[in-house]
Amino acid sequence: MTVKVYGPTYASPKRVLVCLIEKEIEFETVDVDIFKGEHQEPEFLKLQPFGVLPVIQDGDYTLYESGAIIRYFAEKYKDQGTDLLGKTIEERGLVEQWLEVEAQNFHQPIYDLVVNVLFAPLLGIPSDPEVIQKSDEKLGKVLDIYEERLSKNKYLAGDFFSLADLSHLAFGHYLVNQTGRGHLVRDRKHVSAWWDDISSRPSWKKVLQLYKYPV
Repeated sequence: MTVKVYGPTYASPKRVLVCLIEKEIEFETVDVDIFKGEHQEPEFLKLQPFGVLPVIQDGDYTLYESGAIIRYFAEKYKDQGTDLLGKTIEERGLVEQWLEVEAQNFHQPIYDLVVNVLFAPLLGIPSDPEVIQKSDEKLGKVLDIYEERLSKNKYLAGDFFSLADLSHLAFGHYLVNQTGRGHLVRDRKHVSAWWDDISSRPSWKKVLQLYKYPV
């Protein structure tokens, strides 16, 4: 049965889409326009009571939160497509560690930047210069740690592409291409090489071709 993904143009659903393509899983998409408030409509809230994207339906099974979704598909289809979890329990541990690093250290400052630099002007609300400054500083410190890690390993969890790397694509795209902060990546030799590697994967190129960012 074909997987259904809600809100494909937005960043977090793109994390799910690239996972599905890597795992060679068939899917269809359902547009959700957050600028029109469609994520707060009763029918959507039945699927995701917090009104946040993404949501997937896999037959009669519904799941939300992108981190949970990509883990679910990577495990369910472990022997299909790209192995995104590692071949040993130790490799899996490192994948999980760097997924948590992304969620706890990388995601919040880049999310705050995207909201304040890109979305606030569109929504007619003021940006917060202090939040922008703190986010820049935080991202710089985080990426210094990534630089050290990637000076010793091709990818975050080792020498194999995994969910840990994949999880950075959607908001990393904003960082490098649309917030005027590409230097945070380009000034770090190993982070820059890693970004060029993961963002040139056919799966990510396909996502960008099929589903343009709204901003």
